[in-house]
Amino acid sequence: MESKIYGLWTMDHKLNTMNKIGFNVLAWSAEISEALLPILDRLKEIGYDGAEFFIGGTDEKACKLVGNHCQNIGLEVTTVTVMGADENPISSDPKIREKSVEKLKWILDRAADLNSQVLCGPYHSAFATFASRAPIEEEYIWSAGVLNAVADHAQKLGILMTPEALNRFECYLANTMEQLDYLLAKVNHPNVQAMFDTHHANMEEKKLGKAIELIAPRLGHFHISENDRGTPGSGHVPWDETFSTLKKVGYSGWLTIEGFTRNDPAFANAIGVWRNFSEPWDMAENGYKLIKSMGEKYGL
Repeated sequence: MESKIYGLWTMDHKLNTMNKIGFNVLAWSAEISEALLPILDRLKEIGYDGAEFFIGGTDEKACKLVGNHCQNIGLEVTTVTVMGADENPISSDPKIREKSVEKLKWILDRAADLNSQVLCGPYHSAFATFASRAPIEEEYIWSAGVLNAVADHAQKLGILMTPEALNRFECYLANTMEQLDYLLAKVNHPNVQAMFDTHHANMEEKKLGKAIELIAPRLGHFHISENDRGTPGSGHVPWDETFSTLKKVGYSGWLTIEGFTRNDPAFANAIGVWRNFSEPWDMAENGYKLIKSMGEKYGL
């Protein structure tokens, strides 16, 4: 059997088991709290292997409580985060970049409290913070320096870092897989891999399959997300092209659904979600069916 090592994942062209399937609970809330426990129980009942949590100003106690609950019910964990303008990894001010290093280390510690395996998200630069110009070389160097500065800490915690490319309206440093690949080549650390999100790629890439192939040697995490952030399979993301290419490159990591609603108004306002695209349980139930059917169709 032909096998390749892509980052930290062993990639086989013929896999014995399907990829693990996760669901991001941002569809209900950005806050990690006891209120999520019944939701996690139902996700487990549907068949999910894991849940993904947003780490913002979350406290240690809440993370440990939810992390322990996930462990008790057999639900694995991944996490996602963003950086703000006052902790921008690509700031020209070295003090702000130092602050971003400390913030990321704190976030990784909270991810460890949750027993997280992966920390994904666009933390290569500050979310929705623009410079009224295209990215410059120094910004890639600064971002790589911040990511390198926390990579060993993440590795000691057993957490894979997977920075994410976002669409042009939410960041400017890495909109495409080509840009993300360029950045991660500068990071050059085995514990810093790439994340692919079909929602953003649907906006920024000419062909999703070609983009997946480009980033495949660094691919460590994958978000299944519809073009409107609603239920996967209800929009126009080319799922056959997506899953057939994942099979082609031998991706064996997480397939995590990310969809948004206005259930958490503060979070929804921050990311420009002004209406409900789908109900959370429709996303969870029918999204799971989509991944299972595509996985079976293409042998993932």
